[in-house]
Amino acid sequence: MQPGAGMRVDPSEFNELTGQILGAAIEVHRALGAGLLESIYTSCLHFELSARNLRFVAQRAVPIVYKGMTVDARYRVDLIVEDRIVVEVKSVEALSSVHESQLLTYLALTECPAGLLINFNVRRLMDGVKRMLNPRAGSSRAGKCQIE
Repeated sequence: MQPGAGMRVDPSEFNELTGQILGAAIEVHRALGAGLLESIYTSCLHFELSARNLRFVAQRAVPIVYKGMTVDARYRVDLIVEDRIVVEVKSVEALSSVHESQLLTYLALTECPAGLLINFNVRRLMDGVKRMLNPRAGSSRAGKCQIE
């Protein structure tokens, strides 16, 4: 059986952690408002995550494997928090299905169990948030991202 086959991720496993991440994002949004560049929100989000004693890696290079061959290209994920949650930061007019597809791809590439898509270019931050689970990840409290 493949890892995660027949098992489902329990969304409640991530409520506390995603709540902390979203609290940090809300603080950034309250201070700065909408309309700035992604890079500014991301830098401030780093500060807020650190202030909450959350471990994260920024711009983590993720290898691309195609038919068993590692391609000479890498993608950089905005944030991986506590080795469990991919955070993709946006500052766009509106989130679209392509942004959701992008997050699902990052979840598949990293094997992280859950992800947050956060668009800071909105009036009320929670209107720009999408939480997604990795449909390929198995259910495990120890479920962590699997990246090199």
